[in-house]
Amino acid sequence: MLGLGEFLDTLVSTLSDILPIASVLFIFQLIILRKPIHQFPKILLGFIYVILGLALFLMGLEVALFPLGEAMAQQLTHPAFLAEFKLSEGPTITWLDYYWVYCFAFFIGFSTTIAEPSLIAVAIKANQVSGGAIGTLGLRLSVAMGVAVGISLGCYRIVVGDPIQYYIIAGYLVVVIQTHFSPKSIIPLAYDSGGVTTSTVTVPIVAALGLGLASTVPGRSPLLDGFGLIAFASLFPIISVMGYAQISQWINRQNKTEEENNDAI
Repeated sequence: MLGLGEFLDTLVSTLSDILPIASVLFIFQLIILRKPIHQFPKILLGFIYVILGLALFLMGLEVALFPLGEAMAQQLTHPAFLAEFKLSEGPTITWLDYYWVYCFAFFIGFSTTIAEPSLIAVAIKANQVSGGAIGTLGLRLSVAMGVAVGISLGCYRIVVGDPIQYYIIAGYLVVVIQTHFSPKSIIPLAYDSGGVTTSTVTVPIVAALGLGLASTVPGRSPLLDGFGLIAFASLFPIISVMGYAQISQWINRQNKTEEENNDAI
């Protein structure tokens, strides 16, 4: 259990990380823009909240999220558990027998993305800017689905030991093709959606899952195979958001065609 000393060390480290950001903001406000800082006590209190929150969050990662992700990966890949739910024939454990790992990766990717604060903020802003054309829930669900599929595929890659570059190259080829056919208004948002998913909630659990999985699957290296899941979590939301936009566009065209046919009748 982390004690007061560890918290103070984390707090000092967080403060050293935040000070450069605050310095840049205050220097530009006071020296470059030459404007007074309005509501300075409120802003200062906000910085204190940020520093305390980040320190507590970092401690929470060490105490809960990282150990939990690694523990789940170890339990789901334990030989006794795999033997109990074995699907493949023969005595050898194959990639098919890790299906519970893929299911866990899918649901944990979906649930953490839905709860991601940065995604919620982007979805709200996209809804406001588009005048309601881009639904907040629809965007969050499409991004979460992309992350879920991406992490599941990333876990499969760790299990079978395939080189990561083949998956990333193939994924971005799909993105390039989709970019040509997707509505132009959704493309920048789709690309940003891949970035906002890799934030405070998703990254710790996904990273711990990848490292735990690579540590327990025979023949895998945590350094070579354990990392890379976050790349999948960043890539596949781009595909899913543009796919969501393309499907919505196709449905709107179908409804418009039906309305025109009904009017003609």
